[in-house]
Amino acid sequence: MIPALETERLVLREWREDDFEPFAAIYADEAQARFIGGVETRDNAWRRMAAIIGHWALRGYGLWVVAPKETGGFVGWAGCWNPEGFPEPEIGYCIAPSHQRQGYAREAATASLRYAYEGFGWTKAASLIVLDNLPSIRLAENLGARLEREVDFRGARWGVYRHLPPDAVASSNLFH
Repeated sequence: MIPALETERLVLREWREDDFEPFAAIYADEAQARFIGGVETRDNAWRRMAAIIGHWALRGYGLWVVAPKETGGFVGWAGCWNPEGFPEPEIGYCIAPSHQRQGYAREAATASLRYAYEGFGWTKAASLIVLDNLPSIRLAENLGARLEREVDFRGARWGVYRHLPPDAVASSNLFH
């Protein structure tokens, strides 16, 4: 039910039980977790992972595991996300600290945005980013997104970064 996507270096794939340890490690890391809802216990991290998997069944789209082709192992997640209570559907991404600064987030977010439009039929997309998450903001802006508005959401101030529309993505050299 979860389609696999391939990029030059990555496979965006379904979730597996062995993805839990590196997933839980991200939620245990205060510096990383502050941008994705805060530090979580292992029990709550398990529930979050289960919710991500369940999102596919409920919405027909969701977040993929980001895995380098050469290892297939978990380095983070990216994809299309819109759980109950979110302001709107978003392109989300998170890469484990040990795998950051290698271009994985950009590659995975680009594939996710294209598939949101071409595979899931979205007509618009945004990324909700905590306003002091400068690396994530830079990535969204490098993909052509622009700050549309700010919202108070789940105890923090977030920026809604509007991505290019489907026709602009299809013709943009950012995505080739």
